[in-house]
Amino acid sequence: MPRPTAAQLAYGSATVVVSTIAMLLLSKTSTGLGVAVISAAALALGLLVAVTVPAPRRRGRHAARTRSTAAPADTAGATDGARVPDPRTAGAEHPVHH
Repeated sequence: MPRPTAAQLAYGSATVVVSTIAMLLLSKTSTGLGVAVISAAALALGLLVAVTVPAPRRRGRHAARTRSTAAPADTAGATDGARVPDPRTAGAEHPVHH
């Protein structure tokens, strides 16, 4: 299983905190069982939100490698003179991590 991204952790954590506070305030429960049920529901909701956050698209060397392996199938019927080279951008050659 891949590691969660920072966005997944942030959205999931924020969902747990906000939904727990909202449900506790709206339900006005004071029993331990009620708090436990609300906490479990908030954790489940936070996990659902974290899992459904879209994964980032792959860039850099991985994207260039994927594109270069798909290129021969696209140009299988072309002659050597008719082949157009695969354009590469600076981002594909040297990924920038912020």
